[in-house]
Amino acid sequence: MLQYLKEIDTQVLLFLNQFHTPGLDSAMYVMTKTFFWTPVYAFLIYLVFKTYKKKGWFVVLAALLVILVSDQIMTSFMKPFFARLRPSHEPSLEGIVHLVNGYRGGLYGFASGHASTSFGGACFVWLSLRDHVKWVGLVFVWAALMTYTRIYLGVHYPGDILVGMTIGFLCGWMGFRFLSYLQNRNKKTPSVS
Repeated sequence: MLQYLKEIDTQVLLFLNQFHTPGLDSAMYVMTKTFFWTPVYAFLIYLVFKTYKKKGWFVVLAALLVILVSDQIMTSFMKPFFARLRPSHEPSLEGIVHLVNGYRGGLYGFASGHASTSFGGACFVWLSLRDHVKWVGLVFVWAALMTYTRIYLGVHYPGDILVGMTIGFLCGWMGFRFLSYLQNRNKKTPSVS
């Protein structure tokens, strides 16, 4: 069963990875970088402080904690534990997977840190702002685009993305619940529920 899932994962990767052009290669290579999205992060931080005023620091710190925890689950636990080669390092896919600018990522790719941190942060921000900013759900479009770049660049299988995304959602939800718990326990923290 596991081998069957790996085969499906590989076939879906190869299908999605085949849609490339030189212009799109350049765009995806830049969009996979964290610094590219700095204006989005700055705007979300602005929305948090506009909504929560001085108490926005609690929300921002909690969001950073969610991102840190989801990243560490991937990099410190899952990738070394499962030791699944990225498609860009898989010998059987050499010359088949489209790579951009020779970028291959680290050796192991299960599960995706980009997916876990992007969707963890997006989930937390959405839960924190959904009652105040109607269109904040668009943050998931950003997270999906950020994670799709990883498949496009050939450094993650779709399964890596789905597992990372799920763990990110759980971290975002737990971070929000924890902040809500603190708010209910101590009225000095912001109301985020």
